[in-house]
Amino acid sequence: MGWRNSPERWGALAQTLHWTIALGVIGLASVGLWMDDLPNTPTKLKIYALHKSVGITVLALVLLRLAWRLIDRRPPLPPGMPAWERFLAGVTHGLLYLMLLVMPISGWLYNSASNFPLRWFGLFGLPALSGPDKELKALTNQIHEYGFYVLAALFTLHVIGALKHHYLDRDPTLARMVPGLNPPSQEAP
Repeated sequence: MGWRNSPERWGALAQTLHWTIALGVIGLASVGLWMDDLPNTPTKLKIYALHKSVGITVLALVLLRLAWRLIDRRPPLPPGMPAWERFLAGVTHGLLYLMLLVMPISGWLYNSASNFPLRWFGLFGLPALSGPDKELKALTNQIHEYGFYVLAALFTLHVIGALKHHYLDRDPTLARMVPGLNPPSQEAP
């Protein structure tokens, strides 16, 4: 498989970005749900710092993925896919990308409005996106918190759609994004 997309498959770069972002989001969601309940200790501060660093990394990877999508043509949707499914796939992907941008940016803004320094894995500082601001802090906290639920719903819809295509429609949609997965045979199992 080459780095670029082909009419049959997503290329290695698109697949690597897709799965790295997916794993990052799953990790961020898991840690995010857990870390709020931790007692205020130095360990909690380290976990928050790690959450922020991974979030910034996911933001950078999403921006790279979006840039790559502009450069490299995506494989066409399966032939015979109904118009409503094409529309739903487009809306879901668009909203997923929007939320993959909203979540880290709202977290960064929340961090900035809270007047906390932001260091990427302790290696270097990132600029604050705002000064201390109680109202912005409250707003971005709400966006980040409720955005999680929106992102989780979109993520679930995306996974269900991929599995539907593979197991019910028996088309190559899932196989062209999963390294080493062959498209299902057209015969029902």
